Amino acid sequence: MGYAGSESMMKTTRALFASLLVLSAGALISGCQSDPDIDITKLGLENDPPDVLYTQGLANMKAGNMAEAARKFDAIDRENPFSEWARKALVMSTFVKYRQGRLDDALASGNRYMAQYPKSKDAPYVQYLIGLTYSKQIVDVTQDQRASAKTVEAMQAVIDNYPDSEYVDDAQAKIRFARDQMAGKEMQVGRYYMERKEYLAAISRFRTVVEKYPNTNQIEEALARLVEAYYAMGIVDEAQTAAAVLGHNYPDSQWYADSFKLLKSGGTEPRENPGSWIAAAGKKLLLGT
Repeated sequence: MGYAGSESMMKTTRALFASLLVLSAGALISGCQSDPDIDITKLGLENDPPDVLYTQGLANMKAGNMAEAARKFDAIDRENPFSEWARKALVMSTFVKYRQGRLDDALASGNRYMAQYPKSKDAPYVQYLIGLTYSKQIVDVTQDQRASAKTVEAMQAVIDNYPDSEYVDDAQAKIRFARDQMAGKEMQVGRYYMERKEYLAAISRFRTVVEKYPNTNQIEEALARLVEAYYAMGIVDEAQTAAAVLGHNYPDSQWYADSFKLLKSGGTEPRENPGSWIAAAGKKLLLGT
C-alpha cells in the first residue's frame, strides 16, 4: 500500500475512533440518566464555574451523597482560592467532612478557615464545628482524654470570641461533658493508686479533681476518697477537713455518709482546718466557681 493509502487509513481510523468516543459518551450519559445510583454531576468538569459547583455540592448534600459534595466544594477551594465562593465552600467542606466522619480532614479545613476568616459571618459556626469534631473523638475515661481537653479549648473559643452566637449554649454543654470526662480520668487513675495503697499518688489525682474540676460530677467521690487516703496515712486533720467540706456542700450524699462513718469508727468526726488546702477549695465550691 502506498503513502496515500496509508494516510487514508489513518484518517479513517481517527474518524472511527472519534465516532466511538461520541457513541460511548452518549451511552454513558443515557445510562446515568436512567440509573438513579449514578450522580450525573460527576460528568461535570472540576473547573466548572464556582457557582455551578457550589449548587451541585448543595444538591449532593441534600441527596445524602456527602463524598461527591465534598469533591465539589474542594474543587471550588482549589480552583478559586481566596474568592468568596472558596470561603463559602470551605465552610461546607468542613461540615461535610465532619458528617462523613473524616475528622482529621474536618479539623484541617476548619482550622484553615479560622486562620483565614476569623471575623467572617460564618466563623462562629466553623469554630463550633471544630469543637464538635473534637467532641466526637472523646473516649471512655479509661483512655487518654486529649480530645476532651481540645473540646474544652475549642468550645471556650466559641464562648469567648462569639458570645452572642447561637452556639454558646451547646458549647457550654459540651464543655461540661468534656470536663466530666477529664475529671473521670483523674478519678480512675486515683482509684488505681488507692487499690495499691499508693496514697500520695492517689491524693495527687483527687486533689486535681477538687481544685481543677470542682463543678463536675466527680467532686463528691473525690472528697470522699481524700478522706479515705488521708485517714489511711494517719493524717487525720486533713481527713476531717475533707469530710467537713463534703458535708457542707453535699450533706445528703452517700459519699458523705460513708466518710462520716469511717471517721466515727476511729473515734473522730468531720472538722474543718481553716489552713488546709481542702478548706480553701471548699470555699470555691460554696461560691460555685
